[in-house]
Amino acid sequence: MAQIVITEFMDERAVARLKAAHQVVYDPKLVDEAARLAQLAAGADAIIVRNRTQVRGELLAALRRCRVVGRLGVGLDNIDVPACEARGMQVIPATGANALSVAEYVIATAMVLLRGAYGASAAVAGGQWPRNALSNGREIHGKTLGLVGFGSIGQLTAGLARAMGMQVQAFDAMMDQDHPAFAQAGARCAGLDEVISMSDVVSLHVPLVDSTRGLFNAERIAAMKPGAVLINTARGGIIDEVALAAALRDGRLGGAAIDVFGSEPLPLSAHFEACPNLILTPHIAGVSFESNERVSELIADKVLEALA
Repeated sequence: MAQIVITEFMDERAVARLKAAHQVVYDPKLVDEAARLAQLAAGADAIIVRNRTQVRGELLAALRRCRVVGRLGVGLDNIDVPACEARGMQVIPATGANALSVAEYVIATAMVLLRGAYGASAAVAGGQWPRNALSNGREIHGKTLGLVGFGSIGQLTAGLARAMGMQVQAFDAMMDQDHPAFAQAGARCAGLDEVISMSDVVSLHVPLVDSTRGLFNAERIAAMKPGAVLINTARGGIIDEVALAAALRDGRLGGAAIDVFGSEPLPLSAHFEACPNLILTPHIAGVSFESNERVSELIADKVLEALA
């Protein structure tokens, strides 16, 4: 019987399946207890993490007998994959299991930001009637969605956008214009500069690597279409948060939805204060009730298979 350590939240039914076959230590707060985590890691045959647990450095060194790392999500920037593989550890992401949750987040926040009317509840309940001020919102139908990164999540987002009557253009550094994914999703392959400058909504779907770190700096944000909306559900280091906040306050952008940040939790900071039409969420675009079930079940399946 193997020992499995789960450091962040996981669907209870999937945890129960793991417990039925192996010894399991499950504590959603374990990620914040470094000493205890290192002690448990020494006896772990498998470790299951989300995005906050850093499987590198001291923790990786402590995983002396670990055979598999299950990632409850798809991004792997918190895991030193080459070092894990060099130690014979299999790294398993939950590829595809949370794609729908992220795609729905992108379309929903795009609609909210374009319409610009859904923050009026307190005013209306308080006896105000800002009808004229809120009558210039924009419809999503007919707008252009620009996708930076066109993997499985980007492709699913494109499909939802097309169903809403949007035009879709996408850039992916790893795909040429003849890649079948563009035609299958009804998206036009375009260059990065064109996607940035010609889209009403720009959504980011790239990993955080050297080439994407700081990709949306002040210059690229300034190159966006006036009044455009920027959505980031990918990774925090891709956007210059200070430059984004300045563009919102200056009215150059029409809105932004940011689910991921350079530092998480987001430190107490003034740079997002007084930003209009801004949605901030705590890295939950890919986490819904349904997606948590899918992600957890997939990782439970793969970990059990790896330990068999």
